[in-house]
Amino acid sequence: MAGLLQPVLAGVVTALVGFASSFTVVLAGLRAVGADERQAASGLLAVSVASGLCAVWLGLRHRLPMAIAWSTPGAALLVATGPVPGGWPAAVGAFVVCGALIVAAGLFPALGRAVAAIPGPLAAAMLAGVLLPLCTAPVRALVEVPKLAAPVVVTWLVLHRFARRWAVPAALVAAAVAIAATTPGGIGAHGLRPVFVLTAPEWTVPAVIGLALPLFLVTMAAQNVPGMAVLTGYGYRPPLGSALRVTGLASAIGAPVGGHAVNLAAITAALAAGPDAHPDPERRWVASVTAGVGLALLGLGAGVATALVLLSPPVLIEAVAGLALLAALAGAVSAAVADPATREAAVVTFVVTASGVSLLGVGGAFWGLLAGWLMLLLLRRRRAGDPAAPPAPVEPARSVPPVEPAALVERVEPASAGPAER
Repeated sequence: MAGLLQPVLAGVVTALVGFASSFTVVLAGLRAVGADERQAASGLLAVSVASGLCAVWLGLRHRLPMAIAWSTPGAALLVATGPVPGGWPAAVGAFVVCGALIVAAGLFPALGRAVAAIPGPLAAAMLAGVLLPLCTAPVRALVEVPKLAAPVVVTWLVLHRFARRWAVPAALVAAAVAIAATTPGGIGAHGLRPVFVLTAPEWTVPAVIGLALPLFLVTMAAQNVPGMAVLTGYGYRPPLGSALRVTGLASAIGAPVGGHAVNLAAITAALAAGPDAHPDPERRWVASVTAGVGLALLGLGAGVATALVLLSPPVLIEAVAGLALLAALAGAVSAAVADPATREAAVVTFVVTASGVSLLGVGGAFWGLLAGWLMLLLLRRRRAGDPAAPPAPVEPARSVPPVEPAALVERVEPASAGPAER
């Protein structure tokens, strides 16, 4: 019994940190693509329960700490994309397509390799462009609602210095206190009940191209690939195909309830897979299973979370979401500009994506990736066809070290003795 306490507590912490640090991003994203209050609460419930069930299934089946989470960068993509032609039903249809593509990547390794073939700097630049609008929200909140935003930002700064993993949850608590202190009345009994709303999906070409495809690429490049990297760094050899099939199927099933995508956890994966979860690497799967159960239970409070968000100024909740994504933005920018040969193309991708332009009903993320790819091809052909063209600059060997694709993984120290070494 004593041997179970440590991984169970680690799983509880993983669930709390994972839910509290980014549920505001999920709600903001679902509302941005057309969901109303109840549909957004239903979507948060869907991704929470789907993530929890996937974590329990994969942990028990493979006896590996395969933590599962919703796609936080995917939710940020929804914010950047905004309303799509066809409204909320078309967005739900795009979520279904995204889930199907994830399943296909698990069934056909060639598709996964094709995604991996996308130049890392371009994928990172697209992610950075998607995250930028949310990450500027804390600044806007300090100007628009300084009395509410200042305690949130100060709380985040203090905890970020002394207890980093609790910085965003503490900032959320500070925001909730500020909202309660300035809002008459309360959430009401209706906000305490789980919300479950079905939406019949519709499929439109702009939604599939402009939302489903970028959501799939971002989820793969910014969540599944780094999630595998974290587990590998701790000495595990997780079955990627199985993880993709399970999470993709869960995403497709949860889409009509409003869920956008679930995937391997990237940042919180270290909480369940690291030595703090258990000294014995072969017992850490208990932490990921506990985290799955905890996340599913927290999802039952999605109605309360949504009501809290609705009671606050939108920019305040966006500020909390932006604080949660600052580390991801820093990593994505670093990865985008690390290679001098692709730096210009990456900047083009970033600028077009961050502009938020919509052409032919397709959002900026798709056009940003396309523009960056064309720029990359142009530069390569110019250097190949013009011997007089200056070569790509070479930086000293001590320049920026390599960064994981999409750079959503915080740097973690691998365990000293993982299963592969035992």
